[in-house]
Amino acid sequence: LLTASGSNFRAPAVNVYRAVQGETPGALASAVALTFMGTRLDSWPEQKRTDFETIFSRVSFKGTAEWKETIVFLDPTPAPPLTLTLPDGLTLKVPPGQDPREAFADWLLADENPWFARNIVNRAWSWFFGRGLIHEPDDIRPDNPAVHPKLLQHLERDFIASGYDMHHLLRVLLTSSTYQQSCVPSAASSDAKRLFACYPVRRLDAEVLLDALTDFSGRHDAYSSQIPEPFTFVPRKQRTIELTDGSITSPFLKMFGRPARDTGLESERTRTVTKEQRLHLINSSHIMAKLNRSTAILAGKTMEQKLQTLYLSTLARYPTDEEQAIARDYVRSAGRRAGQQDLIWAIINSKEFLYQH
Repeated sequence: LLTASGSNFRAPAVNVYRAVQGETPGALASAVALTFMGTRLDSWPEQKRTDFETIFSRVSFKGTAEWKETIVFLDPTPAPPLTLTLPDGLTLKVPPGQDPREAFADWLLADENPWFARNIVNRAWSWFFGRGLIHEPDDIRPDNPAVHPKLLQHLERDFIASGYDMHHLLRVLLTSSTYQQSCVPSAASSDAKRLFACYPVRRLDAEVLLDALTDFSGRHDAYSSQIPEPFTFVPRKQRTIELTDGSITSPFLKMFGRPARDTGLESERTRTVTKEQRLHLINSSHIMAKLNRSTAILAGKTMEQKLQTLYLSTLARYPTDEEQAIARDYVRSAGRRAGQQDLIWAIINSKEFLYQH
């Protein structure tokens, strides 16, 4: 990705440069620092930032007669040797004709260099816990320390020793006692969530929530690009979490905070609960259309079987005896079909369904 050159139609990795908002060394440097190092370049001292931008000073772009095709290449203009000063102060001489990005990539992936491993480990932690050991996960800087520095250092070293194996990293995080904690703090403390002394409860991301509703109902949303172009047809059964284009969206995804991915910052996504979201979940034709098609309403011969199917489909557990008794009484009073539909509306609006806990 870092050293990609050629046509973005023929060399897929080149699209990492095409996706950047701008073709200047400064724009490229900011995107690379944010993505691969987890740091915001605008927080760096001016000289250090200028030195970093030099790494991308020989990257050039040109278009072709093909719509949206971009060629990324090394500027062939004769130039003197380039002096690079890397973020740790290391100085390198890059001769003419050599790509400075290669020297940077070698520096970034050196085992003794903490930037890349720390960024990936911290981001992976934030995926599962809602915040990084360094918060925010894309704001790594000396004056923003980790809440548990030794833990972060241990995970960095383990990730490097595994050969940057993402499966290994995710396995370590998901089988940890920290991930398996209760969401209820063992003691009253305002710092319990910040220090990961309990599992931090948070609402499902927009894409995950919509996929959960779709899995339960069997009714998929349709997606298409607002800008006519080739190859923008999205198969009806594709999961929402697999939408790769930030411009392909829906009113539901916008309402529930899916980012347009214009900046790449974590803060672009919002998990703030709003009145519009609550109203949509309890009183929208979009949700009703999904529930009316749900097989979970009719699955099972007896009321007990129907309830088991409903709870397994939505909450991944069986109903308790108390829940079964309440549900049976309500269905008898409200009528079979209406009562079952009301139960479904109640469950999908429960915190147990809407929140990761």
